[in-house]
Amino acid sequence: MRARVGDRIILAAEHIDEPTRDGEILEIRGGEGAPPYLVRWSNGHTGLIYPGPGAVLRLGTTEVQVAPPPVTVAAPPPRPEAAARTAAAPTPADLRPGHVREWNVRVSIFESGDETSANVVLIADSPERLSARGTAHRSAHDPGVPEIGDEVAVARALRHLADQLMETAEIDVSDVTGEKAHIRAV
Repeated sequence: MRARVGDRIILAAEHIDEPTRDGEILEIRGGEGAPPYLVRWSNGHTGLIYPGPGAVLRLGTTEVQVAPPPVTVAAPPPRPEAAARTAAAPTPADLRPGHVREWNVRVSIFESGDETSANVVLIADSPERLSARGTAHRSAHDPGVPEIGDEVAVARALRHLADQLMETAEIDVSDVTGEKAHIRAV
């Protein structure tokens, strides 16, 4: 791994219930961009690391390109069609580095005879865990292929989990805005 000051580094969590860490490289203490790196993490802490497996390096401080400063020379007003194509300059909120989160879905499949059930649990940084269940039943005239029952049961469980997550998001939006929210599943 070779880095430069200002690059972003993302470290995968060591355990499933821990968050992913991300930060900005402040100093490179190894030769030619090699570790160790002094990193300011998104939580405000600073530390020296030797990245291992699971580390991802993103070149540059952010993925948003900063527009050059405006020219102060007077220019004729742009034609309407040109003004529509001109992008707005990034705001300070656009220039902040993104926040990285890692969510996992744990899937458990149980098969007994012609019945298959799947339980899925969303493991996230939310105080409440969302979970859902899906089932599949093999018809007597269908061939015994367990993978098909697994796929159907897991797909149904994931669909139920997605519905719960959308409902949770609607409640959160309503709480923030004070208005009834509806989020479309696109």
